[in-house]
Amino acid sequence: MPAVITPLLAVFGIMLIGALVQKSKLLPVETDQVLNQFVYYIAFPAIMLITLAQTPLNDILHWGYIAGFSGAMLISYVMTLIISLWANPAQNALASMRALNATFGNTAFIGIPLMAMLFPANQSALAAAAIASLLSVLIFAIALVSLEMIGRRQQSSAFKIISLALLQNPIVIGSMVGISLSALTITLPDSIALIIRQLGMTSSPCALFAIGMVLAKSAQYQTSSHMISLKQLAEISAVNTVKLLLQPLITYLLMLSLNVDPQWIAMGVILAALPTAASVYLLAQRYQTQVITSAQGILLGTLLSFISLPFLEAYLLG
Repeated sequence: MPAVITPLLAVFGIMLIGALVQKSKLLPVETDQVLNQFVYYIAFPAIMLITLAQTPLNDILHWGYIAGFSGAMLISYVMTLIISLWANPAQNALASMRALNATFGNTAFIGIPLMAMLFPANQSALAAAAIASLLSVLIFAIALVSLEMIGRRQQSSAFKIISLALLQNPIVIGSMVGISLSALTITLPDSIALIIRQLGMTSSPCALFAIGMVLAKSAQYQTSSHMISLKQLAEISAVNTVKLLLQPLITYLLMLSLNVDPQWIAMGVILAALPTAASVYLLAQRYQTQVITSAQGILLGTLLSFISLPFLEAYLLG
């Protein structure tokens, strides 16, 4: 049995429990929102900070890994954007949301626990997931700028919007603090480091549980009045093909051409092959664009990754 199956079972098992709890209405209806806020503002920045702070700067600044991962995301984003605009001219918001669905993987909420379980006791694996998450935030910021400018919600420049989006992002803040501590070779006192790590360790179970609750909520769109059409099925299949197959393939080719270490290539490709993050669904709700399709796409991608990831793991680590 592929090694990735065990962590995947743990990941999807916690998500399933979250979905069942949501369906049973055992907890208040807003529990997923509270958990997401806790993970987003406290737990996840903590694990990013302590992971990067305790990783040597040379292990963080893997420029080939950074270039390969970000390059694959950018290529996938632009390609999806162009194809969407060709298929649906002048529908810029629709194109931006499709492109985000095709590129913004769950490198934080699924990637970090998956790397921790797949590469036990390997600090580089957590660093790889942290870097991938930080790079993914940049793609998210690009899509956010596009949607803000299209909707003209703010009379601000694109530079101002993206700067605020990054500077106010706790993930970016935690990462920058961690990188700074690593660069300055500052060692945190054991008691403080332990507090931060213990907070950070709660990010994985809480995030996966919350994702399960969010996906259970999104299933409300699968009612008889919103049954998935052939057109929607074709769209979410195309988006997931880019996300689960094309993006990891581009990542592999780019990192291979940049002579990245084989283990880092394996980590980068697996992280690139993760399904779309549930936060894309929340953004779709905010801008009332691709809400139903985003929810359906995340559900399908999450299920398909249970098949695609073991094949990648067998090829890369077998």
